[in-house]
Amino acid sequence: MHHSLLDRLGLGDGAPGACHGPDSWILTAEAPLVSMNPSTGEPIASVVPADPDAAETVVRAAQDTFRNFRELPAPKRGDLVRDLGNALREDKEPLGDLIALEAGKIRAEGHGEVQEMIDICDFAVGLSRQLYGLTMASERPGHRMFEQWHPLGPIGVITAFNFPMAVWSWNAAIAAVCGDPVVWKPSEHTPLCSLAVQILANRVMEDHGLSGIFNLLVGGGAIGAALAADRRLPLVTFTGSTRTGRRVAVEVAGRLGRCLLELGGNNAVVVTRNADLDLAVRAILFGSVGTTGQRCTTTRRVLADREIVGALTERLKAAYAQVPIGDPLDPNTLVGPLIAESAVESMEEALRRAVADGGTVVFGGGRRPDIGPNHVEPAVVRMPSQTNLVAEETFAPILYVMETDSLENAIGLHNDVPQGLSSAIFTDSLREAETFLSARGSDCGIANVNIGTSGAEIGGAFGGEKDTGGGRESGSDAWKAYMRRQTNTVNWSRDLPLAQGIEFGAE
Repeated sequence: MHHSLLDRLGLGDGAPGACHGPDSWILTAEAPLVSMNPSTGEPIASVVPADPDAAETVVRAAQDTFRNFRELPAPKRGDLVRDLGNALREDKEPLGDLIALEAGKIRAEGHGEVQEMIDICDFAVGLSRQLYGLTMASERPGHRMFEQWHPLGPIGVITAFNFPMAVWSWNAAIAAVCGDPVVWKPSEHTPLCSLAVQILANRVMEDHGLSGIFNLLVGGGAIGAALAADRRLPLVTFTGSTRTGRRVAVEVAGRLGRCLLELGGNNAVVVTRNADLDLAVRAILFGSVGTTGQRCTTTRRVLADREIVGALTERLKAAYAQVPIGDPLDPNTLVGPLIAESAVESMEEALRRAVADGGTVVFGGGRRPDIGPNHVEPAVVRMPSQTNLVAEETFAPILYVMETDSLENAIGLHNDVPQGLSSAIFTDSLREAETFLSARGSDCGIANVNIGTSGAEIGGAFGGEKDTGGGRESGSDAWKAYMRRQTNTVNWSRDLPLAQGIEFGAE
C-alpha cells in the first residue's frame, strides 16, 4: 500500500530534496535522509537533502523569479493559486493518507489538513483582488495622499512536522498572490509530505508557464539557519519551538529583516460552574488528544471550578478510556503515535516530574508497545497547583487538571504561563464569557467561548502573544506581513505648500 501511495503522488522510491522549478530538481552528494513511519518505526523512503550549493541555487532562482513575478497583476497570480487549490482537491485523499503515514496523524486529521490547504487557496484567490490601500485627506490643497502595497520579495518558510503541508500553504498561497516566491524548508521528519506538495506545485507552475514561485529545500538545521541569515529573504516565517524561534528571531533581526513566528502553546480551558459539562468534555477530549497532543493549539491545562472539578475529571477519565489507539491509517483510530522515541521519553519525564510535584495520574500515561514503538496512552493528571512543569509545553498528550475558586483566579492562572496562543472558556454565563474575552481576560491571540482551543478556521488570523512569538498567518489582514507599505502623495496643483504650514524662504 505504501508503494502504491508514493507512486500515486509521483515520489517513486525517493527523490532529490531541492527544487526551484518543474524541471529543476537538484541532486547533491549529501547522505540520504530516511523518512520513518512513526507508527511502526520502519523506514518508508529516503530523500537526498539539499547542501549549501543547492540552497544557494534555489534562493538565487527565487530572487530572479521575483523580479518578473512582482509585475504580474495580482488577479493573475490568484489564477495560479486557484489551480494549486484544484490540484490539491484532485489528490486530497492520497495526500491526506501520506500525512497519516509519515507524520502519524489519524487519517481524518490528515484529510482535514489537506482541506485546510484547499480552503486557504480559495481565500487567497479572493484576496488577490482585495489588496487594498487607504486614501487619506491631505492637509495641503491640491494634493492627494494614499497608500499602496507592493510585493516584498522571496519568503523563507520553515515548518514543523505536526502540520507538514498546511502551514506551508498558509504562507505559500498568501505570499504568491502578494507577488512573493517562497523557499520552503520542511521538517526533517516529513520530507515525503513536502516532496508530494512540491510535485503538485511544479505541475501547476508549468501549466502557467512559470518557474521558481514555489521552491523546496529539504535538509537539517543548517539549511534553516542559512535561510534566517540570508539578506535576500526579507521575511522568514518559522513554526516550531520557542527555543529555536528565539535564535531565528535574533538572526533575522540582526540583518534588519522581518520575522513571522508561530512558536509554542500551553493552552488552557477554563470551565466554570455554569458550564455545559457534556459540551466541555467533548471539546477538551479532542483538544487534548487530537494529533496525539502534538499541536501548538493542543489543550494542555484545564482550570475547573471547585464545584465541578471532580465530576469533570470523572467524565474525562471515562471519555479517555473509550479512545481507540492504533494505526493512524485505520479509520477507526482516534489516537496515533508520537513522532519519535524522543517524544515518548519527554512525555515519560514530564509525568515523573508531575508526580514528584504532588500530582496524581488519574488516567493513562503508559506506553503501548503492543501497538507500536511510539504509541502511548494519553494521560490525565490532577495537579495541586500550577507548577513550573505545568507552565512548560510538553509536546505530548498530557492534560493537567487544576481546581479554581473563582473566575478571577482561573484567569490569573490561565495567563500565568510564558505562552499565549489559544484559550477557551466553557460557560453559559454571558458575563463570564465577556469577561474572558475582555482586556482583563485571556491574554492569548485566540480566545474562544464554548469551543475548544484546537481547530482554527482559515478566515481569522492565526497566532499568539508572549513566547508564542506574536506572528499572524492565514486569514484576516495577515497578508500585510508579506508586502511592503508605501505612502504616496500626488501634487496636482501649481503650488508647493509644505506640510505643517512651514514657510521656507521668500515667495
